[in-house]
Amino acid sequence: MRTPAHPGADAPTPDRAARSERLSALAQQHGALVTLVVAVIVASLSFDTFLTADNMENMAVSSAFLAVVALGMTFVIVTGGIDLSVGSLFALGGVLAAWGSRYGTAVALLLPLAVCGLVGLVNGLLIARSRLAPFIVTLAAMLGARGIMLAVTDEGSKTYLVDKDTFFATLGQGKILGIGAPVWITVALFVAGAVVLRRTRFGQYVYAVGGNEDAAALMGAPVARTKIAVYTLSGLCAGLAGALNAAWLVSGVTILGSGMELEAISAVVIGGTLLTGGFGFISGSLVGVLLLKVIQNVINQIGSLDSAYQQVVSGAFLAVVVIAQTWLGRRRRVL
Repeated sequence: MRTPAHPGADAPTPDRAARSERLSALAQQHGALVTLVVAVIVASLSFDTFLTADNMENMAVSSAFLAVVALGMTFVIVTGGIDLSVGSLFALGGVLAAWGSRYGTAVALLLPLAVCGLVGLVNGLLIARSRLAPFIVTLAAMLGARGIMLAVTDEGSKTYLVDKDTFFATLGQGKILGIGAPVWITVALFVAGAVVLRRTRFGQYVYAVGGNEDAAALMGAPVARTKIAVYTLSGLCAGLAGALNAAWLVSGVTILGSGMELEAISAVVIGGTLLTGGFGFISGSLVGVLLLKVIQNVINQIGSLDSAYQQVVSGAFLAVVVIAQTWLGRRRRVL
């Protein structure tokens, strides 16, 4: 005779629950990396030119600018906010850097950092002190920054060029150990960003504000100052990315940056950062950027597909990631 099952036999044991929670956390943190590795393997087997040195270098350099923008966006999203102004600030930063390059490298770098950082500071002040919605504030900043850029360039009719013989141009076109200088700058920024977010008190405040703003305030965290800091950082990153892009192109191209804010948000979310805040990784954002660039490169390799398909694939992939994150988050709460 079969012994009747105990009423609690099907209930998960504490060990099983802990193991499932760890697996869910690993899937959220490293799922994008696994997908990136699989995508690279499939692309390298499908296209002979994918793993060539030239293609790898082009992908790395073109990824660097979006990655710098995504770095600042990561801090913002971890606090539970959003920044729609980074695309316009990227374009504005490039134009200001190209204009300022005639006065030296210092002006070419400091001018876009000062202006874009100031815009980010204003965003943070309005969001943190006036308690306005981040979506509305940064949308207004997006339109304002684009307007400033058009005013500086006479409605986009004037393109400022960068002298190729300057040190500023070397920051964009130079190479170190055969790898473009923007890539090394981006790696250094991501290492610093990871240390700040994971190993400093400010990073703890960022997670606390995103997890529960009221609880963070009760614990003594400077909620307003933290929000102001992350939006200022986002503006600085967007301005620096625009300046590096201008150095790479040796010109301030006015049509760039359109839609970059959505790309940055997609990369951050694909990398495992929750849109609701309180959970995210700097390394995951970098993986998200690389995954988007690999998808774009594969579509270019196919040749017969229009570039618009990249947006379709990226959008579909983002939807899948958000659904998976929501399911994993609920599963962890249940366990």
